[in-house]
Amino acid sequence: MTDGAWSATGPGLAPLEVATHCPYCALQCGMTLREDDTGVSVHPRQFPTNRGGLCQKGWTAAELLDHPERLTTPLLRDPATGELRPASWDAALDRVVTGIRAVQQDAGRDAVAVFGGGGLTNEKAYALGKFARIGLRTRHIDYNGRFCMSSAAAAGMRAFGIDRGLPFPLADLGRADTLLLVGANPAETMPPLVRWLTEQRRNGGRLIVVDPRVTATARQADLHLQPLPGTDLAVANALLHIALTEGWVDRAYVAERTNGFEAVRRSVAAWWPARAEQLSGVPVADLEETARALGTGGRVIILTARGAEQHAKGVDTVTAYVNLALALGLPGRDGSGYGCLTGQGNGQGGREHGQKADQLPGYRRIDDPAAREHVAGVWGVPADELPGPGVPAYQLLDSLGTADGPRALLVFGSNPVVSAPRASRIEGRLRDLDLLVVADLLLSETAALADVVLPTAQWAEEDGTMTNLEGRVLRRRALRPPPPDVRTDLDIISALAARLAPDEAAATEATARFPADPAAVFAELRRASAGGIADYAGISWARIDSDDGVWWPCPTEDGPDTPRLFAERFATPDGRARFHPVDHRPAAEEVCSAYPLHFTTGRVLAQYQSGTQTRRVPALRRAAPEAYVELHPDLAARLGIDDGDPVRVTSRRGELCAPARLSAGIRPDTVFAPFHYPGAGRANSVTNDAVDPISGMPEFKICAVRVAKA
Repeated sequence: MTDGAWSATGPGLAPLEVATHCPYCALQCGMTLREDDTGVSVHPRQFPTNRGGLCQKGWTAAELLDHPERLTTPLLRDPATGELRPASWDAALDRVVTGIRAVQQDAGRDAVAVFGGGGLTNEKAYALGKFARIGLRTRHIDYNGRFCMSSAAAAGMRAFGIDRGLPFPLADLGRADTLLLVGANPAETMPPLVRWLTEQRRNGGRLIVVDPRVTATARQADLHLQPLPGTDLAVANALLHIALTEGWVDRAYVAERTNGFEAVRRSVAAWWPARAEQLSGVPVADLEETARALGTGGRVIILTARGAEQHAKGVDTVTAYVNLALALGLPGRDGSGYGCLTGQGNGQGGREHGQKADQLPGYRRIDDPAAREHVAGVWGVPADELPGPGVPAYQLLDSLGTADGPRALLVFGSNPVVSAPRASRIEGRLRDLDLLVVADLLLSETAALADVVLPTAQWAEEDGTMTNLEGRVLRRRALRPPPPDVRTDLDIISALAARLAPDEAAATEATARFPADPAAVFAELRRASAGGIADYAGISWARIDSDDGVWWPCPTEDGPDTPRLFAERFATPDGRARFHPVDHRPAAEEVCSAYPLHFTTGRVLAQYQSGTQTRRVPALRRAAPEAYVELHPDLAARLGIDDGDPVRVTSRRGELCAPARLSAGIRPDTVFAPFHYPGAGRANSVTNDAVDPISGMPEFKICAVRVAKA
């Protein structure tokens, strides 16, 4: 069978097989899909990132392909009854186009907005950004990756001049003498990665985990630092203070390869370990032991993830760990470095090619005249017709339906009713729109509010590329076509572009400009990204197939790709990395007598993101059926709460109600809830919508709450 092709199956016919990748996290584990007369089955394959391993989510991924709740026809909201009813594609697309035209004629082009997702293929992310800017000609586009990777991305750009989650292959983790994980719990978020942690410890390496909870990953660590949520930056500055005091800073590396160290040296002078202990609760002895392991180890890697990044000071927190890595001379050294564990399946590629409010393909800035000229030339439009920068995701969502905000929204691959902070407020904003259009494969909580719902193909029904947490571009291959009345996102974008055209000739041109063929889209993406930071010009589907993926940047087809960055220079104008002094500041909302506890959120092993897909898989639902509130037994005793009691967590923004789960693995001053669940157990009803001033990242990981038995 040819990659990306399909044919009929039935009794007595040989099974179809296709090599592809898991639809969930950024590890993008390799798997083989097989279809026979009994259905579609998943088989792990030996791919470099997962080496034959899959988590429970990956094993059950195919169960959604023929799920009874799958959307198989467009839905239109009946104005008489308010209910969503099946409709034809012509009726649905006409309703979308009529609504867009009415809103833009009344309130201007920016009255229509687009909201994308970090799970879209590179081709779809690229097409969506292009459609927003030259199809709708709106500046308002952003995506849910803003809630995932934006703080690490901004910190990487200002330090290294480039944003790639891991600037080295994942296999380096297994060789590290010291590995520091900050705010990361891969044992539950990407379990196959734990093989590398196991290998690292088997080779004699030390694993140190920084997390307010004793997670499944923390239980495997040689040393666990358990700080108060929101104090990771103070911990990082104290570690650098100790490294300076003990003489572990690589002075030659700092002098030869960096700028700005002196300002950082002065700023961390005030972060003596006892001060950090008083603020964070991490003992001085543990800080000193961690600094020693980092400063005297041979191969040393520092990784951050959402626990450190999802704060209103997330960029500064990541910068503090980057400063530490640079001072120790790690980035660009074989087997060492700083990296970030990307979360969503295409969290890396999804932000490189045009979904972000301020970016054009190739990770180009939309306010850069040269970038505008290049991309406009590929798109065949004058550069001055491209809109300027939009606003970050939360600001966009919070402006919907207001006097100065967009009045129509198109959503592809996202569920902000569950995933956005201060979710009750965002749900209200969505209800205030003149037109809400959602393209999805299931009726998510956001789709349930829509005026038009467009059924889309699933991962096993379309070709395309994804970029994993290493910056390795991979091939997603179709096993079979989508159901008869279901279209791909590229089909939908192409159809909308044609219908928005003023006449038949323009419609023909729009169809050519927005092809539904992913191979054609990728070919154009390569040209649009050429010369940019994320340069895909030399990456072809054939090369991906022959090489187990290709690392960007890769400027030429016959030239090398880049599995390792920074060996000789950084991606800054002078080739030197940049230190930035950063100081701890309190959370946007501190505890008080009315709200005396810290609240934090995270993930569980059996669920993923807003749970739209995983909550519908029977095995995953059985493993993690509902939300819960994790409390320390001492706190529970003070509040008169027993294990399993229904409890109410209340913040200044809202509340959640869920059963209590008592655990000695959480701090007595902190409560935790997973964010995968809607309704009464929706954690994001409580979370704070304060945002980082640089990245736009909301403060998901800490706010002030009170807890009581419900």
